[in-house]
Amino acid sequence: MKSCGVSLSVAAARRLSAAADEEKKMAAGKASEPEEDAPRLSAQESDALARVDSSLFGDQRLQEDGASMKALLVKAVRCYEALILKAEGKVDPEFFCQLGHFNLLLEEYPKALSAYQRYYSLQSDYWKNAAFLYGLGMVYFHYSAFQWAIKAFQEVLYIDPGFSRAKEIHLRLGLMFKVNTDYESSLKHFQLALIDSSHCTLSKAEIQFHIAHLYEIQKRYRAAKEAYESLLQTEDLPAQVKAATFQQLGWMHHTVEQLGDKANKDSYAIQCLQKSLEADPNSGQSWYFLGRCYSSIGKVQDAFISYRQSIDKSEASADTWCSIGVLYQQQNQPMDALQAYICAVQLDHSHAAAWMDLGTLYESCNQPQDAIKCYINATRSKACSNTPALAARIKYLQAQFCNLQHNSLQSKSKLLPSIEEAWSLPIPAELTSRQGVQSTGQQACKAQPGSSGSGQSLPPHVSPLDQADDQSSPAKRKRTASPAKSSAESWTHSSAQPQTPNWYPSPQKLQLLEQLRANRTSLKPLQLQMLEQLEAQLSDMHQQQMRQNSSGQIRASLPNGPSLPAHPVPRAPSCSAPPLANGPLPPSVGNNHTPGTRANGDVPYLHPNTLPHNCTSPGDTRKSQHLTSAQGLQKGLGSLWAGPNGDRTLSSSASADGGPHNQVGLSATTPSEPAVNHLSSPSSTSSPASSSSQTATSGVPHGTAPTKESAALQGNGSTAANHPSPDRSPPAASADNPQLSKRSPAAGSRANHVHPGSSASSPTSSPSPRCAVPAAVVNGSGGGACSEDSRSPLKLEPPELCIRAALKPSHSSSTVSIYPTSADVLKACRNLGKNGLSSSSILLNKCPPPRLPPPPSPPLAKDKLNPPTPSIYLENKRDAFFPPLHQFCTNPSNPVTVIRGLAGALKLDLGLFSTKTLVEANPEHLVEVRTQLCQPADENWDASGQRKQWRCESSRSYTTIAKYAQYQAASFQESLREENEKKGQKELSDSEMTSSETVSRRHKGPFKQVKFGTNIDVSDEKKWKLQLQELSKLPAFARVVSAGNLLSHVGHSILGMNTVQLFMKVPGSRTPGHQEHNNFCAVNINIGPGDCEWFAVPEPYWGVMSEFCEKNNINFLKGSWWPNLEDLYEASVPVYRFIQRPGDLVWLNTGTVHWGQAIGWCNNIWWNVGPLTAYQYKLAVERYEWNKLQSVKSMVPMVHLSWNMARNIKVSDHKLFEMIKFCLLRTLKQCQTFKEALVAAGKETIWHRRSRDEPAHYCSICEVEVFNLLFVTSDSYSRKSFVVQCQDCARKASSDLDGFMVLQQYRMEDLMQVYDQFSLAPALHSSAS
Repeated sequence: MKSCGVSLSVAAARRLSAAADEEKKMAAGKASEPEEDAPRLSAQESDALARVDSSLFGDQRLQEDGASMKALLVKAVRCYEALILKAEGKVDPEFFCQLGHFNLLLEEYPKALSAYQRYYSLQSDYWKNAAFLYGLGMVYFHYSAFQWAIKAFQEVLYIDPGFSRAKEIHLRLGLMFKVNTDYESSLKHFQLALIDSSHCTLSKAEIQFHIAHLYEIQKRYRAAKEAYESLLQTEDLPAQVKAATFQQLGWMHHTVEQLGDKANKDSYAIQCLQKSLEADPNSGQSWYFLGRCYSSIGKVQDAFISYRQSIDKSEASADTWCSIGVLYQQQNQPMDALQAYICAVQLDHSHAAAWMDLGTLYESCNQPQDAIKCYINATRSKACSNTPALAARIKYLQAQFCNLQHNSLQSKSKLLPSIEEAWSLPIPAELTSRQGVQSTGQQACKAQPGSSGSGQSLPPHVSPLDQADDQSSPAKRKRTASPAKSSAESWTHSSAQPQTPNWYPSPQKLQLLEQLRANRTSLKPLQLQMLEQLEAQLSDMHQQQMRQNSSGQIRASLPNGPSLPAHPVPRAPSCSAPPLANGPLPPSVGNNHTPGTRANGDVPYLHPNTLPHNCTSPGDTRKSQHLTSAQGLQKGLGSLWAGPNGDRTLSSSASADGGPHNQVGLSATTPSEPAVNHLSSPSSTSSPASSSSQTATSGVPHGTAPTKESAALQGNGSTAANHPSPDRSPPAASADNPQLSKRSPAAGSRANHVHPGSSASSPTSSPSPRCAVPAAVVNGSGGGACSEDSRSPLKLEPPELCIRAALKPSHSSSTVSIYPTSADVLKACRNLGKNGLSSSSILLNKCPPPRLPPPPSPPLAKDKLNPPTPSIYLENKRDAFFPPLHQFCTNPSNPVTVIRGLAGALKLDLGLFSTKTLVEANPEHLVEVRTQLCQPADENWDASGQRKQWRCESSRSYTTIAKYAQYQAASFQESLREENEKKGQKELSDSEMTSSETVSRRHKGPFKQVKFGTNIDVSDEKKWKLQLQELSKLPAFARVVSAGNLLSHVGHSILGMNTVQLFMKVPGSRTPGHQEHNNFCAVNINIGPGDCEWFAVPEPYWGVMSEFCEKNNINFLKGSWWPNLEDLYEASVPVYRFIQRPGDLVWLNTGTVHWGQAIGWCNNIWWNVGPLTAYQYKLAVERYEWNKLQSVKSMVPMVHLSWNMARNIKVSDHKLFEMIKFCLLRTLKQCQTFKEALVAAGKETIWHRRSRDEPAHYCSICEVEVFNLLFVTSDSYSRKSFVVQCQDCARKASSDLDGFMVLQQYRMEDLMQVYDQFSLAPALHSSAS
């Protein structure tokens, strides 16, 4: 569909041509002014430019005449800039918009951004220009400012769902949400891109690969396996996609237990990885994975060969060296293991697995002090998954170390160099030959055969390893390697490898030796004799190895494989004795590095030749480098994934439990997932990888650092989000066009805001205040286009919204009053084509996209942040039905109300909802179970108990009421038993997490798991007749069904909203933070016997809550989150906190944000209510529009509901009437314009009368509500399954709607009659609302 930006560009081009003529006349006779300073566009060139806007970015049409188009764009840019300079910036805003488009197509991103910001600052209704928003989103995407790119792209789809580059938008939204770990949103946008038949940057196969990978990182392994295998059946599958698919499939089988028994899985995994290498032999990652598979089945030689290939084919990887160390350690070659681990941790200072394995190695060789240092370094890594166990181990070793006799320590010779000594040892030539960082102005020194001391060397003074993380920058932490001194230290296949003598003490004997030594004073004579024998064997082993070292036989060997280079240091005897004395055992060799620490979540990002922008996390400065090379206007599909030296690599190690999944080549770990052993840290990785300037950071494997070019770029004004300010543009931008970079403070303050409204500062995506771009806030006060009351079309009075004219209209528009008859509406719609408006434009109704509300001003004082919760105590039935009670609960100034004693006052039989009665009534009824961590109600810790977080962890399963009742009872019995056991004790045990007292005293993990029975549907009147009848005793305003309840007019059931749901809880069961669907009110009654604790935040602060979720990479609408109270108080957000006791009813008012936790064992019942008020309707529609912007399904079909309200009720509230009438007007116009478009296309509609109780329809693709005209595929129509799509999705699949049938459910005459008959009723004096 043609965007409005094109028509604007036509006008701008014509004005430019006229302005150029005028300038030529004014410049006549000024010989001192060079002619080339004021280029002039011909009429033909102006016409050609009139068809150019941002939608051509990446389009194949530009490739057809790339050279000539580029020359024209360069000329146009010079012409525009010259005119703007001469006019001192006082030109039509469209000039800046077009200038932004031209610079975007020329890939002059700083200039494009500056021009777009000027347009934004000057054009109040900029949001009407889809091409502008698309171009701005592309620039933000290039600079990895995903927070702002997402907002810009979402607004494009909101104002113009049929935008010509909608597929490209969905693709990039999918990628960005994947980086942000919002996998559900990512999957939805990839699926939307997949069904679109138009062209985009990625092929269909590549999009299918991303979808399959999303299934994998969501732990939907069966679906992922099917998707991968289905993709492999595709004909003419590109080699890169084929290689990556086999790689993911193989690694998934190696790490995921659910996919079969180990033998079959490993065999299949090796087959897949071998096929991946057939398709792409240069993939270092596939070689690495293959080595891991071989290692797991004991094929040591094959594993070493694969690791060698991995190092040859790709950059030096900390993961690979850590795996090599594990192999050496398992082969009793501690010195070589030490060298490999040192290589790993020098490549990546925060590689938790390598530090843990190194600590285990030192501990096995009786060097506890070095082991402690290594374990401490492991705990400092963000990727460390077992910090509590390590902390306990460190404490134990420190205690043992202090208890040992000083003399005995001095008498023992060290088996391995200390950590400080090992750090400065030379490393294998293989590492230095692959890891040099080649950046502008610097050549990395590579080791040559026979060289000595060449290459990069360590600084003369290296800090101890336990201080390695204190180095300030990734550049300072790069591994600068000394090369090996001899070419003999390269990998070789030695045919004369000495075997380990069979008389060497076995690991079991060495372990026994250490235990005997530790208890020497208390040994019996037989044990003393055994100790002497073992020490004699150990002494013989020492002497034998010393003889080998002195005779030049210094190469470490493996029984079945190539050897790693040994180092010119005294050879230590191999030793694998465990700890110094009885105590917690260290991790066994390789446990820190097992195939099972993480799924291969690092999908390599798209190659720059495919998407000419990098895709890094906004908060990861280490990765925020962007492409510096000029790239063509049309990018070929070259390499799909960017890796070092052109490798297409998926960079990560993986594990069975899924671990942190880093997508699109980013290392943004998810707080909800266990940190990874065998994985570099996202923020402090320090590899000196070699990366060409054309390689996007997101394609570089773990363990790589930015190139010098990117570091220089960051120093030149790029920020954490890596998008430079126009004020800090490259010199060419400022010199050529100073007006673009020099803005007045007033203009700058607004130009810095992409979306007017409240501030959305995020530590992970907000750039520095000096940067103009990221200062863009979601809801700044500037802009003029959208006030606080324009968050949705219904914020202002509808007539003002509809009739308000644009400041600089570039085309005619039809104005429709809120009160015309239906005939007038349809007549106005028939004239739309004459006015040049598209159907999407008329649907816009001059309403800006919804935006987050700013927080209430002024901020509350600190002593006002814990307001008392409104509570009403009922003594009898009369109190419950007293009208002021209804008015009090629905008053917007009361976000939440607790009605205490309700059950007693109304004599409700709550026993009908007790666990015993539920089991007797329907024991096999389905229960959704959420497994959660039991924590203090006002805190939320990660699984390790080390860090507070917003993300609320849980896993889903299903059971029956009877089985959950058994769990509930068993939990209660267990708590009684624990209470009896602790009688007489003053302090509670750490392991008790059942009573409310224990929960409140517990501060850190590890936490006990609890199971929460949720979303139990009790809507079936046949199964739950007695229970539902009992609820009819409630006052009318709180009943499930009543005439004054909006949800009763929907006409069909919405489970959990206009039906009752039941919750079965044990202490610690949590309902995470949320607002009710479409901001409806909610009723919750505690059945008992235990209490619940609640937290609530008033509706005006929901924007602040949403921003907190965004900062924490959580989807506010669909994610699971538990607010940190300290964050809320710091942001001056008031929090209501109260206890709900058995029989208490909690009324949650419209839009209240809330979360809660069970203190005791209890059941609760819950449903939603919609008071018949303008406030409720307005907030419901606002959320309906916000959901549409966020691509989230609205559970309440507001269009369908509005038409039913117009049919069924009389409205006397003037505001409510206007809003409903406005909704009717919009949908009536939509139906008419759709019908006329279908008639023009020769497409007939089929009458399909709506049946009684038929649910409202939603698009099966994008999930927007579909009213009246249903687009169904011919196949589904023939099968009578009626899979409905909206018009936009149907046209994306087929532009002329071939293969679709259009069903019509209402006759236009009937809709016109409802619209005309809906009028304002006279006010009733007895109205309670």
